[in-house]
Amino acid sequence: MNSEGPAATDGLRLLPFRGLRYVPERVGSLAAVTSPPYDVVVRPDGLDHLESSDPHNIVRLILPQAPTPGDRHRQAADTLARWLAEGVLAADPEPALYVYEQRHGDLLQRGLIGALALSEPAEGIVLPHEDVMPDIVADRAALMRTTDANLEPLLFTYRGEGEATGATAVVEQAVLRPPLLATTTEDGFSHRLWALTDPVDIAGVAKDLAGRQALIADGHHRWSTYLRLRAEHPDPGPWNYGLVLLVDTARYPLRVRAIHRLIRRLPPEQALAALGGSFRVRRLDLPLPEALDALAEATADGNAFLLAGDGSFHLADRPDPALIARTVRADRPEAWRALDATVLHATVLEELWRIPDSPDEIGYIHDTAAAVDQAERHGGTAVLLHPVREEIVRELARQGVTMPRKSTSFGPKPATGLVLRSLALE
Repeated sequence: MNSEGPAATDGLRLLPFRGLRYVPERVGSLAAVTSPPYDVVVRPDGLDHLESSDPHNIVRLILPQAPTPGDRHRQAADTLARWLAEGVLAADPEPALYVYEQRHGDLLQRGLIGALALSEPAEGIVLPHEDVMPDIVADRAALMRTTDANLEPLLFTYRGEGEATGATAVVEQAVLRPPLLATTTEDGFSHRLWALTDPVDIAGVAKDLAGRQALIADGHHRWSTYLRLRAEHPDPGPWNYGLVLLVDTARYPLRVRAIHRLIRRLPPEQALAALGGSFRVRRLDLPLPEALDALAEATADGNAFLLAGDGSFHLADRPDPALIARTVRADRPEAWRALDATVLHATVLEELWRIPDSPDEIGYIHDTAAAVDQAERHGGTAVLLHPVREEIVRELARQGVTMPRKSTSFGPKPATGLVLRSLALE
């Protein structure tokens, strides 16, 4: 990757890099060494499953297991160095942008993986839409610093014209060729990857992206980590860039799902009692899919949450307007004030339940059934949310207003382990 070019000032700059990829002959299968992003892995069950699927599963780098944070990060660095020395991972011979395709039934997503020039939110090039937790940023920074690598591509979106022009045309021409790799993971998604090395293709991508801005769909903590590490390395070089997957959502729309909360130390009976008088609470003797349908209907009329953990579902809706007015910040747009995540954190967690927003107290789980299962098994309370519409997310981001952390889950997310970026190679 040539990192000596001019700084990005008017749009996106996505540069080629020498990707690190698994050598198929050295692993059981490509599917067996991949993982969801680090924050989607349900721990400990999902972590144990991934570790046992193959001794070289990428989870050993993104979520290493050791007694202390320092030990974990050093273990990841040692593992990465050993896999490189043993030929389990190898660098591609020349820098490339990578076309990445995911497919599951009728769902098709394609985008470009590259090293994106970093920019601050105030520059208006990359738009965040969620707050971050400093302790997670610190942990991810220590991991990247110690491994000298970007281990996972972040998911970014931009809005093209909805037709096969510019960068999207380059992507759709690439997929007509045989791929570098193809695999199907246990979730049923097929994954294919191509390398773009033709200077004409790369120049066409650069020209199209130069006037565009991107929305962070998934990876706020890791983007904040990139910015922190750039501040530690102010000279021009590889730390001025971060690994991302960039998707044209006018051509390939994403799904938007909710991220659910697991209140680890709050039994359901206490949670429900504390809501009494402030919300209408109804028990739903329904299976999970129908309970989620009831939640969707309730959110059409205002804020609503589905609580679980005691073997039943409880729909909490119609919050006291006076309580909302008193607990939710008034200096934000109405669209922000009306978000379920806003009301959950400001009104329910802080005011009614008195639960601090820390990893020891609150877990963030993407899978609905997993959130319910974790609550029931460990005596906590699962709070299930209905997803936010993408247009609300994008409009708030354009206004420079961040949503409460972990408000949305865009997908499908890129599989971790198909292509990595070593900063030591640049």
